[in-house]
Amino acid sequence: MGAETALYKAGPSPYAELLRAAAHIANTRSCRKILSPLIGCPVPGPSWDESFRMNIFPTATEFLQHRCPDRPVLAMRPHAAARAAKWFLEKFPGRVLYATKANDSQLILEALAQAGVRRFDVASRAEMERVCSIDGAELYYMNPIKSRGDIRHAYRDFRVRSFAFDSHDELGKVLAETDGADDLTLFLRIACPNTHSLIPLEGKYGATVEEAPALLLRARQHARRLGITFHVGSQAVVPAAFGETLTQVGQLIVSSGVLVDAIDIGGGFPARYPHSDPPGLESYLKEIVQAKDALAIKHSCELLCEPGRALVAEAEAVIVRVDARRGNALYINDGAFGSLFDAAFAGFRFPARCVTPGRATLGSAETAFVLYGPTCDSADYMPGPFVLPDAIGEGDYIEIGQVGAYGRVMANRFNGFGDFEEVMLADEPMMSMFEDNAPRVSDSIRSVSL
Repeated sequence: MGAETALYKAGPSPYAELLRAAAHIANTRSCRKILSPLIGCPVPGPSWDESFRMNIFPTATEFLQHRCPDRPVLAMRPHAAARAAKWFLEKFPGRVLYATKANDSQLILEALAQAGVRRFDVASRAEMERVCSIDGAELYYMNPIKSRGDIRHAYRDFRVRSFAFDSHDELGKVLAETDGADDLTLFLRIACPNTHSLIPLEGKYGATVEEAPALLLRARQHARRLGITFHVGSQAVVPAAFGETLTQVGQLIVSSGVLVDAIDIGGGFPARYPHSDPPGLESYLKEIVQAKDALAIKHSCELLCEPGRALVAEAEAVIVRVDARRGNALYINDGAFGSLFDAAFAGFRFPARCVTPGRATLGSAETAFVLYGPTCDSADYMPGPFVLPDAIGEGDYIEIGQVGAYGRVMANRFNGFGDFEEVMLADEPMMSMFEDNAPRVSDSIRSVSL
């Protein structure tokens, strides 16, 4: 690129491993050339298609010193995803599945895999196709309602052996389309309250307490392994959500008289946002372990979890441009029909900061702004508030953080928008649930030639 870019000079720093992984994932000769001397050893060559190109910059502002993008930019921090994955793999007392629906970027998937994630919760054939490129990937088809064709393809083409169901009809479909296979792990999805989550998911799926015993008994006759699964809702902000539902599961096992081999507690593990500061994840695991230890089958039953948001929320931000300002309203080039769906329709507030080069001295005065996206729909509105420098205006760029979960995957092409550029950033996310584990990269910044 021939430009001067600040990168982190780390010597034996703990950041070296993450930079090595990032360069490997980015898979560009120039990135490997740059990062090899910083890490202190050669960076491995590409592990997948050489045509995948990604530029690495230390910060969003540094990126904007070299580019003035017209389109919004998805800024990925794969090291944040890797850090979160390692935390769960080390701390959770069971198997960790990544909920692919949260972010299916190949770069993020590869970062999770390099951190050690090998099990993936998938909900569609498209997700299976993306995940199957991961070496050693084990797929769990945990969408309770599936088409017959997708069940067949999952079993025959993608080696899926674990399926969720929540009714006799769905169980019958799985058994029929796998030709009565004797190597199935079947999970009964049960209904549970979502009173402790910011985005309740109850009502669509789940067998009731009355329906569950007969379903467990029938599935037990066909399954090599039998499990129960549930979902406490997205962004569960109270650890007791998991303990209360595990207690309900224990009561169901006793009343049904059917032993199960596994309990999948689903997702719901939270990320940190300006409007939501949940307890530390350790408190969630403590609640889960205590509830599991109270089960009659505590010694013979395996635990699984399916974090999505908690693994990838911090791993992506979106860099947007201000196209107009009207009072305390900023009109930007991404919005509700792009990566900011949750800000418009789920009441989420995301951290934001001005990252325009040369605008670091906008003054200390701040204003609470609302945001409008680029489409002609009045629903393209993000109330926030987003606290930004009062002097911000047309042409400025804003980095909006914590959109790694359900950002890119919710974007669509309404009004012809929905195209993004991509870049990789090496700095830390704007907020984190894993701050104690974050390497301090700002201690040594040097300028190197790209």
